[in-house]
Amino acid sequence: MIVYKTGDWWKALWHFHTSEVIRLLLVRVAVVGLYGTAIAVAGLKFHELNIRIGREYFSFLGILLSLLLVFRTNTAYDRYYEGRKVWGQLVSQCRGLAMELNALLPREAHASRRYFAALISNFPLALQGSLRNNIRFDKLEATPDIMERLRTAENVPTTIIAVIMESVEQLRQVEIFDSVHLINLKVHYVAMMAVNGTCERIKATPIPYSYSFFIKCYITIFIMVMPIVLLETCGYWMVPITMIGAYAMLGLEMIGNEIENPFGYDSNDLPISQLSNKIRVSVHDLLNVELAEEKRALATVPYSVVH
Repeated sequence: MIVYKTGDWWKALWHFHTSEVIRLLLVRVAVVGLYGTAIAVAGLKFHELNIRIGREYFSFLGILLSLLLVFRTNTAYDRYYEGRKVWGQLVSQCRGLAMELNALLPREAHASRRYFAALISNFPLALQGSLRNNIRFDKLEATPDIMERLRTAENVPTTIIAVIMESVEQLRQVEIFDSVHLINLKVHYVAMMAVNGTCERIKATPIPYSYSFFIKCYITIFIMVMPIVLLETCGYWMVPITMIGAYAMLGLEMIGNEIENPFGYDSNDLPISQLSNKIRVSVHDLLNVELAEEKRALATVPYSVVH
C-alpha cells in the first residue's frame, strides 16, 4: 500500500512512477499519442481525412462516459473501503478475544497463554493467505495434530476458529471457565467468522464482466474518435490534448481495476500482511506472551513508498 503525506504534493508527484499502474498507464498514453500524431499528419499534411463528427454529439458521448467512470470508480472504492473496514473489525475482535482470555486464564498458565496467543494470531495470517491463494503454513504456529488438521482443511480460517472454540470448551469442562464466559467469547468468534465471510464475498464477486468489457470498449472508441473531432480546431495541439484526456480516462479505469480486489499484491491494495502481523504483536502483548523480535519487526515493515 502506498502511504504518503497528503499535504506534500511535490514529493507525491516525484514518486508517482513507483506505482505499476502508473507505469502501465504512461505506456498506454504514449500509444494514444502516437495514434493522435498519425491522425494529425494524415489530416493536416496529406489531407486524407474527411470525417466530420458533430461536437454536440461528441459532448453527449463524453457526458455518458463521465457517468460510467464515476460509477465504476465508486463501485471499486466501495469494495476497497469495505475490505478495510472488516480488517479493522478483525483487529478489534482479535484484541478483544485476547483481552477476555487474559482475564480468564490463570497468570501461571503460561502454556495455555502461548497456545491461545498462537491460535488467535494464526487466524489473520491464514485469512491473508486464503485471500491471496497462498497460505504459508510455515508461518502458522500450532501443535502437530492441529497443524495436520489445518493442512487438510477446506477453509483454514474457519478451522482455526473451530479449534479455539473446542479448546475453550475443554477448559470449561475442567471448570477453569464458566458457561457465562463462553457467551462472552462467542461474540468474538461470530465477528471473526463474519469478517472471513465478508472478505470471501468481496474476493469471489468481481465486477460483472459485461459491464467491465462495455466500459473498456466505450473508452477505446471515445479515445479513437477524440483526435478526429479536435483536429480541425486544435491542429497539432490535438495530440497533447488527446493524451491528457486519455490519461484521465484510462487512469480511472485502471485504478478501478486495481482496487476492486483490495487483498492482492498491487501497490495500492490493502496492507493485510502488516495488519496480520500487528494483530499477532497485540495478541501476544495482551496475553503476556513473549514474541520474537524478528516477528515483531514484521508489524512495522515500511510499506510506504512515498516519504
